[in-house]
Amino acid sequence: MGLINNLIGNATEVSISDLAKEFEHILFPGERIEDAYRLFRDKWIFTTHRLIIEDIQGITGKKREYHTIPYRSITHFLIETNGTLDTDCVMKIWINGSTEPYIQEFSRKTNIKDIQRKLAFHMLSTDN
Repeated sequence: MGLINNLIGNATEVSISDLAKEFEHILFPGERIEDAYRLFRDKWIFTTHRLIIEDIQGITGKKREYHTIPYRSITHFLIETNGTLDTDCVMKIWINGSTEPYIQEFSRKTNIKDIQRKLAFHMLSTDN
């Protein structure tokens, strides 16, 4: 089902332990990955302090772009849960200085409400 979700554009959950080694050079001491989702080769990584969007480019996939969005720069977000006939959930995130949101579709198996809860916690926490 993961391949089918990727083909129709829905991100699927990735094992955090699989990403720990891959992202150790990006994470700072004490930062850890909380959730991760993959869409083909690209990833959305939710850490304790930020959202990292990895955009893998080119035929070989050796060129990578890492976009960091600190939770404190997110002005608002929305989620759309799946319905009876919907095959996906949607998240839109707006950041300071940008009029267009980042949009990601997730598979219907994704607990989008849990992502919303974690994102809200990080946005509204005074520790971030």
